[in-house]
Amino acid sequence: MSSPNRTTHIRLTSHPEPGSAATRFPIRWGAETVAQRGPVIASTTTPGDRNVIGAHGGSYSIYRALAISARAMNPSQRPDLHNTHPTAEIREQPQWFSPGKIVSMDPFGHRVAQDFGQWIGEGIDIRPTIAVTKARLNLPEILAAMAAHRLAPDDHILHKSGDVSVTKIAIDPVWHLPGIAERFGTSENELRRTLFEQTGGMYPELVTRPDLRVFLPPIGSITAYVVGEVSALSDGKSRVACRVHDECNGSDVFGSDICTCRPYLVHGIEEAVKEAQGGGVGLIVYNRKEGRALGEVTKFLVYNARKRQEGGDSAATYFERTECVAGVQDARFQQLMPDVLHWLGVTRIDRLMSMSNMKYDAMVESGIEIGERVAIPPELIPPDASVEIEAKKAAGYYSPDGAPGDNALKATVGRDLDKF
Repeated sequence: MSSPNRTTHIRLTSHPEPGSAATRFPIRWGAETVAQRGPVIASTTTPGDRNVIGAHGGSYSIYRALAISARAMNPSQRPDLHNTHPTAEIREQPQWFSPGKIVSMDPFGHRVAQDFGQWIGEGIDIRPTIAVTKARLNLPEILAAMAAHRLAPDDHILHKSGDVSVTKIAIDPVWHLPGIAERFGTSENELRRTLFEQTGGMYPELVTRPDLRVFLPPIGSITAYVVGEVSALSDGKSRVACRVHDECNGSDVFGSDICTCRPYLVHGIEEAVKEAQGGGVGLIVYNRKEGRALGEVTKFLVYNARKRQEGGDSAATYFERTECVAGVQDARFQQLMPDVLHWLGVTRIDRLMSMSNMKYDAMVESGIEIGERVAIPPELIPPDASVEIEAKKAAGYYSPDGAPGDNALKATVGRDLDKF
């Protein structure tokens, strides 16, 4: 009989034993053809075919688990991909086949029904990680721009109702771990160990399955909004206006006036419309990196700390309070951000609605040429956001004249904050 004080350890794991290998469908990242590259298979309905770590849907995979736990969903359910194909063609680009150029998304994620239809028909559970559709945006600020005669309807891009016609692209993250490690200047082993430890051991395959080199992280997705023809982004002739924006729920959705996030986002959309109406193309990239990728809870704690400090909120302590609470001033680290631009074939941005040196440097160092950097117009800055603006001007992250950027502040680029 066991002693009542003895603890019995039960080994609970969902991964194969160390030493096993996913050899049926190997992934060869950066291969010359999609057939050579192979499919991304993350589904648990066919565990023997899995060739990646993680699950489809990023953070939403947890809700799928809840639906199954509540018996509202059959765990063996597979998506019917009939008529779900993209509404706009995303042409193959040389960047798709250039090793190291795209490491945080699957360039073929929107074409699985096309590229792997036969295997899907044979029962292999391969699912899209990218979806492309058509939509219309309607924002009160666009109506205000029309009323102020800054924009005029053309019934193709901008309609009399204020609707803006766009191609909308949703992208789930797919990480090639060797490529991610190289971008951040670390080893793959170090990256895998840290990911394993800092997720509380949620993904043991990170340390037990070195043969699995692709990871579907449980993080937010990316949405790209193209105003004009998608093909114009890569034709080398059309002017491109672009805003790369990091999520700010309080401002973007609810209109909080403590920062310039929604005003800058809407300004980017307005400029994208103007560019498309002039024969070019506009692009908005929206990254789910709430609160500088520190989360909304941390962001609100920082707000409290800033406003309760002796002397009140000030530009002088703007950066300091975030680091005191979070341990780091900014966790967005824009090294992965250019991947979606490379996927779309962007090689030059004529007008970048951003004054962020972090974003600018990431784009330029990845091979994208930048023309003009466009600052947010002063009249669009909310009064309560003046502390943010003054802090960034003082630190040198904001150039009010909108001049083309330089790398003079590269040594301090890690302190680039919020949504420039």
